[in-house]
Amino acid sequence: MAKTYMIGNWKMNQTLAEVESFFANLSLENNQNNFWISPQTLHVQKCITLGASTGILIGSQNCSDQDYGAYTGEVSTESLIEMGGHFSLVGHSERRAYYQESDEFINKKIKKSIEKGLVPVLCIGETLEQREAGDTFSIVLSQLKNGLINIKLNNEAELIVAYEPVWAIGTGKTASPEQAAEVHDKIREKLREIFGELGEDISILYGGSVKPSNVATLLAQKNINGGLVGGASLKSESFAELCAACSL
Repeated sequence: MAKTYMIGNWKMNQTLAEVESFFANLSLENNQNNFWISPQTLHVQKCITLGASTGILIGSQNCSDQDYGAYTGEVSTESLIEMGGHFSLVGHSERRAYYQESDEFINKKIKKSIEKGLVPVLCIGETLEQREAGDTFSIVLSQLKNGLINIKLNNEAELIVAYEPVWAIGTGKTASPEQAAEVHDKIREKLREIFGELGEDISILYGGSVKPSNVATLLAQKNINGGLVGGASLKSESFAELCAACSL
């Protein structure tokens, strides 16, 4: 059975003072190592220290496909693990759009993450234009398939998939539970096709204006196994509410 996760993507937000305030005021219950946060890279170590007492696992918003070398500004998976990092987002729509990350490049990052023991959270999703053109399934499943070429898993915990319709990220618009579930069901089918029985237990998260007021209805859908959350994860109170919904 797929595990339920709540992952906060802080993006390029949170000052050091805000990070300290977040953890000082965070109160979680029933944490089964399934509540994660990805801060700015320079705050990863601080978040690991501050989050230790809460059971929060910390990861990165990006990672390199290379081990080391002349790659200015990149972050190696090995360095993240040395700091105590647990996971990395890979292929977020903002990385695809602003930095032209291709499926091939994303695939290399996923391979490197799994090789080093970092859990990749593969982000996939369509734009509004693609949805209105009726291309949602073809785009999403193509990103999924291409991102997972020649990926071998020993167990379902080595990979998480996050479906984030681009038109719902930071816009206040959220796919209806039915719209989201329809895509998640297709993703589940493709994961079973790629990984066999193991594909049944890989967690598929939904992202796109997830907040305490709508998280329960989203999580009630069979193949929605948690959330990848932006703005609503920046405040300790709302993030705690989101995490509490995982136990309902």
